[in-house]
Amino acid sequence: MQIAPRSGGPVPDVASLLARLAADGGRPRLTWYGDDGERVELSGAVLANWASKTVNLLVEEFDAAPGTRIVVDLPVHWRTAVWALAAWRAGATVALPDAGAAHADVVVTDSPHRWADAGADLVVVSLPALARRYDGDLPAGAIDAASAVMTYGDAIGWVPEVDPDQDALVTAAGAVGHKGLVPEPGDGARVLVDGRGPVADVLRDLLGVWAGGGSVVLTSPTTAAELELDEARLDRLLSSEQAQGPRG
Repeated sequence: MQIAPRSGGPVPDVASLLARLAADGGRPRLTWYGDDGERVELSGAVLANWASKTVNLLVEEFDAAPGTRIVVDLPVHWRTAVWALAAWRAGATVALPDAGAAHADVVVTDSPHRWADAGADLVVVSLPALARRYDGDLPAGAIDAASAVMTYGDAIGWVPEVDPDQDALVTAAGAVGHKGLVPEPGDGARVLVDGRGPVADVLRDLLGVWAGGGSVVLTSPTTAAELELDEARLDRLLSSEQAQGPRG
């Protein structure tokens, strides 16, 4: 079945975007193709639900708010999108590792050994879709995201007001503020996004597609490289997912 483009006018911020996603019902908005054949499909409502639970964790555990610097040390992945959306909904700043770890308040990572001496609160993320706990040694005081997120409410509780003039996304190349975070909306299409792009670029691509009422098929870097070398497989994926692409 072809997914019809939808749009509802400009999207000024992530809060408005999540509200639209939550009201979108069962229509797929993010389909993830990971390594080893992993496929995860999230409707708008399910994506917003994951983000809401994660917002509640960030606010209740770490007092996330404007001025909180959250280093997101994760690869291109559907879980990375969820953590970024949640941090932005709380008004926090998402800093990518290439911007440096200075002044990090919280680090969200799948590789906790890299942050043993960071002096920040640590959230450890398991990337496999079926993970229910972190499969490794959890550092003392760290939160296991796989088990913790599911204990938080489906509806966002109290959350601080976002300061549009605060930084939303910081990389080595510079910063983007909350008021300029959501790009111009796309055309409402379902598009394939190549996961080999920089994390910051991929995240903003996702925001732009969703803001335009569109839907994303996102590939891991390994899957994207495989598809580039196998045109028949790429054509089958685009056909089965009713997607345009690739983008990125």
